[in-house]
Amino acid sequence: MPIDLRIASTSAPVRRTPLYAVLACEGEQPKLPAGIEIPALAWKEFKGERNQQRLADASAGPAARVLLVGLGKPKDLDAERLRRAAAQVVKKAEALKLDACVLECPAALARSAGSPEAAGCALAEGAVMGSYAYQKMKSKPTPRHLGRVELRGPSARFARGAERGRALGTANCFARDLQNAPANHLTPRMLAAEAQKLARGSKRVQCKVLDERGLERLGAGLLLSVSQGSSEPCRLIHLTYRPAGRARGTLAFIGKGLTFDAGGISLKPAAKMDEMKFDMSGAAAVLGLFHALDALGCAHEVHGVIAASENLPDGRATKPGDVITSMNGTTVEILNTDAEGRLVLADALTYVRKQVEPDLMVDLATLTGAVVTALGHEWSGLFASSTRLRDALVAAGERVGEKLWPLPLEDFQKEWMKSQVADLRNINDPSHGAGSSAGAAFLAPFAGDTEWAHLDIAGTAWGSMNRDWVGGPGGSGVGVRLLFEFVQSR
Repeated sequence: MPIDLRIASTSAPVRRTPLYAVLACEGEQPKLPAGIEIPALAWKEFKGERNQQRLADASAGPAARVLLVGLGKPKDLDAERLRRAAAQVVKKAEALKLDACVLECPAALARSAGSPEAAGCALAEGAVMGSYAYQKMKSKPTPRHLGRVELRGPSARFARGAERGRALGTANCFARDLQNAPANHLTPRMLAAEAQKLARGSKRVQCKVLDERGLERLGAGLLLSVSQGSSEPCRLIHLTYRPAGRARGTLAFIGKGLTFDAGGISLKPAAKMDEMKFDMSGAAAVLGLFHALDALGCAHEVHGVIAASENLPDGRATKPGDVITSMNGTTVEILNTDAEGRLVLADALTYVRKQVEPDLMVDLATLTGAVVTALGHEWSGLFASSTRLRDALVAAGERVGEKLWPLPLEDFQKEWMKSQVADLRNINDPSHGAGSSAGAAFLAPFAGDTEWAHLDIAGTAWGSMNRDWVGGPGGSGVGVRLLFEFVQSR
């Protein structure tokens, strides 16, 4: 269960609490509420250096303990520093086995971080996401102690930002739950059920699910070919959010939903194959976006389309060398059945162009190992059909701490994807290199003349470095807050 995050004004009286946390930059002494006192030695030892924590027993006042948290140099302060600091506070409270804590953000600090809204949003996100733990599969879950966090800020603007941060943090954790679920507990049909459940609980979100019979009628040969080797049927999930008033435009987000990817006939190595449950992380991001839209709303009509499948080998599986016809009539030579993500996305892009006709499309996929080689685990690869869309996505990523790095997509790379026996082939020649660009080059014809971007999140969906609110072997929920920020910025 998520923590109970409460939002209060710094002008309100401080209630009794096991822990009171205050943030400060270098050279700035935190100011405690009247009545709370700590020993002089704690003040002397606290320098405000980044990630410094000084815990002290309170000698007076309603707080049993006080935690001083350093943010580093004032010139380096931004929303991400606050997000990380809030996560550090809740992790410390949990480690101390406390059931509640209070985190204060002084007015000057909120202004320095950009605005009271930005500060409130970042702190609430950090507190919610920093408290995340996936224990659904444990027969005896580790007891969690921290149940309530009170976030105290200087104004109504801070409170509005914190309410937004709470919703976005919760949506991120929702996506992480989907990512972390084992493949036998989240099949394509179960993923579709999660989308339908989300829509049932919303007044503005609708959900339509296409089964294999419906996909056959649409001619979705690529998506259907990927699921041929599995006893689990594929699904195409279509979520729609409609605003209360007239929509300012129509946006579409497409997620790769491979709930497990063994590579098909082109079988993956056994080492770390268990991590292929994360191959639906693009789908998790799209569902997480709609979780946030349901809570916070937006002025656009938003569509989310998820191509959900398993990629397994059996006697019916697609074979290397097979030629498959896509939904738009393009024929594709399958040279490697482990390059399946671009196949399901191609049909999903065609579906969106035909059924939705959006102003723009953005797809998210754990598409290539090559992007991990190029960028590691801290940047997602970005391919965009316009500089305007590229710059807007990069800026949104900077604001939420989910960084994107633009990669090349040139006409000659699209030429690589032409086949001798069909219209396209699903991999380029190994001598070309640039595997991530090749994946985007395969998708480009299916996007057509619609403004489009492709996010390769294979490196960032899991396995990132510890950023206090996320990191390590579990799912990161990458894309949820990025997409919402992008939508809101339009």
